[in-house]
Amino acid sequence: MDQGAAIRKPAELVLPGARTPTPPDGRRGRPDEAAGSGRSDEAGEARGAGQAGRAGQAGGAGESGARRAVRPLGLAAALVLLAGGVLASVALGAKQLPPAEVWQVLWHDDRSEAAIIVHDLRVPRTLVGLVVGLGLGVAGTLAQALTRNSLADPGLLGVNLGASAAVVAAVSFLGVTTPAGYVWFALIGAALASVAVYVLGATGRAAVAPERLIVAGAALSAVLAAFTYGVAFLDHETFDRLRFWDVAALNRASLAQVGAVAPFISVGVALAVAIAPALNALAMGEDSGRGLGVNVRWTRVQGVLAIALMCGAGTAVAGPITFVGLAVPHVARAICGPDQRWVIAYSAVLAPTLLLVADVVGRLIIAPAELEVGVVTALVGAPVFIVLCRRARLGRL
Repeated sequence: MDQGAAIRKPAELVLPGARTPTPPDGRRGRPDEAAGSGRSDEAGEARGAGQAGRAGQAGGAGESGARRAVRPLGLAAALVLLAGGVLASVALGAKQLPPAEVWQVLWHDDRSEAAIIVHDLRVPRTLVGLVVGLGLGVAGTLAQALTRNSLADPGLLGVNLGASAAVVAAVSFLGVTTPAGYVWFALIGAALASVAVYVLGATGRAAVAPERLIVAGAALSAVLAAFTYGVAFLDHETFDRLRFWDVAALNRASLAQVGAVAPFISVGVALAVAIAPALNALAMGEDSGRGLGVNVRWTRVQGVLAIALMCGAGTAVAGPITFVGLAVPHVARAICGPDQRWVIAYSAVLAPTLLLVADVVGRLIIAPAELEVGVVTALVGAPVFIVLCRRARLGRL
């Protein structure tokens, strides 16, 4: 009797986790059970989205423990490389000096020929390389994160050409003749170009999107380039001054200029560090970022402002150095992964290392003459750019 009842009621013997037969009308279970199941699924999806957002915001989504463990070691190794670059920049040059003599005059300035070379030439250009490289590396990281384009660099947003156009206008129309005067005009030009790109990208009903910023930057760059070279070609004196500034170099800056632009780069780096968690959230898309509480518009404003400060200051001192902001973030992401906090830290160390090494190579390769650092970075960066262009899935960070 009991066995027959059990046979007639197979539902009572269904094991946990087994699928319940679907009724002929297509409904499974009672209506209240279906509604509860839907609510449970929605809650699970919401929890999953929140967890994924937090993981992305922390930069740890999909990353192995080995990579997280190697990050501090890699950064320490990068700092050692940077220290080596600083020592090489002070010790090596077109004029060969014994290392012992360099070390002695570095701490005891006796105004000998060696002391003048070290203190008046090599130390200032080393500090310029450190400050400018820091700004360009972090600015390149921000440009790629804001536009979500792995081929972006600060020049894509019109910052470099904004600084160049301001320098040309200052020389041609205002009679500015000293490099110290170039600094402030280059900063103003970079800032105005950044504001113009953001305003153009925000025009219309749609919100500011990465592709709109890129298109606005490309359009403004074309206009600024036409103005810059048009004025320079019509004014021979302006052309002579521009051609020396346009070929980027570290040997024309002084300690006073470094001190003038260092605060701007410091503020830009601080802004970049502050918005790094928000950039991690925006890497999953704007909707996900908003769901995690990120103010997308304000984050972009801060990012563009930071790029203008860092790239404008660096361009003002050393001229428009190319490919540093493009190549270094790729190397940083290859080592530490997509977490923007670590990418910014690595870029802040690797970019000045690259710049200082390129400057040393430029001093030695055709000694006793020198090859400008902008030429060396272009020779190194062009093959890197070609390799990046040939890679698949370019747009993904």
